[in-house]
Amino acid sequence: MIKVGIVGGTGYTGVELLRLLVAHPNVEIVLITSRAESGRRVDDLFPSLRGHIDLSFSDPDNKVLGACDAVFFATPHNVAMRSVPALLAAGTRVIDLSADFRIRDVKLWEHWYGETHVCPELLSQAVYGLPERNREDIRTAQLLACPGCYPTAVQLGYMPLLAAGLIDPQSLIANAVSGVSGAGRQAKIDNLLAEASDSFKAYAVSGHRHLPEIEQGLSDIAGSEVSLTFVPHLAPMIRGIHATLYASLNEAGRAANLQSVFEDFYQDEPFVDVLPVGQYPQTRSVRGANTCQLGLTVPENKGTVVVTAVEDNLVKGAAGQAIQCMNLMFGQEESLGISQPGLLP
Repeated sequence: MIKVGIVGGTGYTGVELLRLLVAHPNVEIVLITSRAESGRRVDDLFPSLRGHIDLSFSDPDNKVLGACDAVFFATPHNVAMRSVPALLAAGTRVIDLSADFRIRDVKLWEHWYGETHVCPELLSQAVYGLPERNREDIRTAQLLACPGCYPTAVQLGYMPLLAAGLIDPQSLIANAVSGVSGAGRQAKIDNLLAEASDSFKAYAVSGHRHLPEIEQGLSDIAGSEVSLTFVPHLAPMIRGIHATLYASLNEAGRAANLQSVFEDFYQDEPFVDVLPVGQYPQTRSVRGANTCQLGLTVPENKGTVVVTAVEDNLVKGAAGQAIQCMNLMFGQEESLGISQPGLLP
């Protein structure tokens, strides 16, 4: 059994990790930390877990965490980086769902997050946890930086095109929409029902923290610098990411059968589903599933390819993908515990 600890078990990502891990046949959850809820039973805060978990929240303690085989950090940025060195020294493998180790350039990280990174020496050691890109490196990783929800959808949508050199890497545009749970569980006026319901808006239009992470990943795929215009939006739904991606096709791209390019690229990927020609994905189809669905077209054959990508921001965009990586890290079947289909309705 893989002995697992979870730091930050009270947010939406934390409880999603719990929901999935309690059903994993080869995982034993040994502790769940929360400073604010220390001493409170987990199933008291989350009655949906009654009968599935018999633990109380505890204060984070690096010595206790260091006895785990793996520790998940489902925390805001600036938390994991303070504990990771001690856990790595204890031989614990760390799976960080925050942004602390996603961006390799420390100055770029500090610019976007507005503070000093306390262990920049570990940035080069962290493996970026996108299995479709880094599967073999993930298997041997000691420190894993899980992608954000927007970066997962955008990178999976562009990856086949950039890898094959079929588009102009300097003309990429991503309009992406998130459900309200993407903002986390903390109280914010913008997340109130009366504020978010029956409304649709763009936010962080002048610059979003996920942009440098996405550009870094896309540049790695392309083998050269990529320029992306990224505009996130908030939709009145609880879960889901819908990304509409635009790119200018080059001569090779205009001549290619793009549907075949995508189908061939992802044919062996258990959690990427390329829809048939003429079908386009909906967020409702992947709710609760660790699946990214893709659809593509070239409207009126005018030379611009449009890719639509959907995922559940809490599953393939966070907790499910983290467990997918854990399975790889510990030699498990990659889909173990996360092969559930989406929830309908």
